Amino acid sequence: MRLKDKVIIVTGSTMGIGKAIATRVVAEGAKVIIHGLEKDLGIQVVSELGAEKARLHLEDLSNEGAPQRLVDLSIKSWGRLDAIVNNAAIVAASDIHSTDKAFLNRLLEVNTFAPLFLIQSALPHLIESHGTVLNIGSINAWSGEHNLLAYSITKGALMTMTRNLGDSLFRENGVRVNQINPGWVLTEKEIERKREHGLADSWYKNLSKLYAPSGRIIWPEEIALATIYWLSDESGPISGQVIDLEQFPMIGRNIPKDSSTVPHK
Repeated sequence: MRLKDKVIIVTGSTMGIGKAIATRVVAEGAKVIIHGLEKDLGIQVVSELGAEKARLHLEDLSNEGAPQRLVDLSIKSWGRLDAIVNNAAIVAASDIHSTDKAFLNRLLEVNTFAPLFLIQSALPHLIESHGTVLNIGSINAWSGEHNLLAYSITKGALMTMTRNLGDSLFRENGVRVNQINPGWVLTEKEIERKREHGLADSWYKNLSKLYAPSGRIIWPEEIALATIYWLSDESGPISGQVIDLEQFPMIGRNIPKDSSTVPHK
């Protein structure tokens, strides 16, 4: 088991990519703090993983003191903390016309500020365990789609933070910080968003190769498998790195002429 006896916090882990990551790290021998807002889903995840391997904390990460309470639960439950996966995020559509200050601040609070303050709260324990942080970003960090302006800003800021802390924290304290940027992933929320756009629940079964060269989009479990390397000791001294996980390169891509597709994200 690649994560045997490690204790890991995974934010936003009651569903989607976060749940897949939590499930995978437990399979690799870790214990996990499940976090989210959905009580019924959270209880279900803990039940599936086993109460001896998982604990649940339900709270909005923008609440004052929420990051510290997550860390405290980890220490109270198992006496240590080895890794953080900053996965929780608000994905919400906006463009230059619809992005106001309150909306942008709300997304920044959850998508950017909360990861920073969770790292800050966890740092003494991560120093002790020579631990690691894995931030879950998005390929939208590079520029983003026209209707994901505020979201893309928050993920761009997260990427800069990863590179900054990945250097400074590793030099000063031996704590590694890295990031993966998932592309288009088939989560429950993505299916729900497309339903709100008027598409049938089977929209993902017949996609244009413009955005899905393989004929399908990425599964949450595939992202989860990719996280294990970064959370384990296998990644050695690597820190401050950002890796894109998508079916095509973000830079230098040759756009096919066929443009008929379901909108990305």
